[in-house]
Amino acid sequence: MRHLTSTLLGLAAATALVPLTASAASAASASPVAASAPATTAGTSFLTATKLAAGQDATVAASTGDYLYWAFTATEGQTDTVKVNVSLPPATDRHGPQTWSVEVFDGLRRRQSCTTGPQNATADPATASLHLNCTLRQVRSWAEPWSGDPLPGTYYVRLTTGDANAQDFGLAAQVELHIGSKGDADNAQPEGGELKAPLVPPTASAAPAAPALAGAQTEHHWYSDLFSGWNTRWFWTAGGAALAALAGIGGYTLTRHPRGHRRPGRPPQYPAQP
Repeated sequence: MRHLTSTLLGLAAATALVPLTASAASAASASPVAASAPATTAGTSFLTATKLAAGQDATVAASTGDYLYWAFTATEGQTDTVKVNVSLPPATDRHGPQTWSVEVFDGLRRRQSCTTGPQNATADPATASLHLNCTLRQVRSWAEPWSGDPLPGTYYVRLTTGDANAQDFGLAAQVELHIGSKGDADNAQPEGGELKAPLVPPTASAAPAAPALAGAQTEHHWYSDLFSGWNTRWFWTAGGAALAALAGIGGYTLTRHPRGHRRPGRPPQYPAQP
């Protein structure tokens, strides 16, 4: 009887664990699918750029001549690579070669240089697709204010059609974007510094006023009011007027009554003849 009871309890416990195990397995299988689902949209400016999660790709139906923008986050120590594959319109619909370009900007919208990879590619009318890629420099933990080194924060990818026949603008194209990264904070260079906050686009917010120093008081004298505010303008105006008047009087005196000028109506004096 005791053995039968223990057997029944074991079966009940196993039956209760089955739904939990199934739900956990379904949740574990659903998460990677959601994270790896490619984005199907792209922005048309920095402000409307489509944000991509870590490891997320993008597959977008675009038109030739469109400006396409994506945004992703990079942390210190990472070295990111942007790969773009463009499936061009059918050769029968094109009227000439097309040039496509990929660029990467940081959170302050400064264009970042690429260490490897063709950022620009030109396809003749017989080419079916183009491949572009850009490998950024390693994201640094800190940098000097005057430098343009890549810092942790938001980065933007811009894909454009640099050169194409006017009749080809608007033709349908397919764009596939992949952003890969390697490295982590342990590989960050240079060491010994730390960025206070990630590099993100600046916002139009008023800067807080600087706090006044505790105990600091402005020293005041009896003549302080004479050289401050409206009194300063009156003082310099009156002083300038007085100086101008004196200069005018002096100039008039020198021009109308020069030294050594003879008086009018008096005959000239000649020296006596021997």
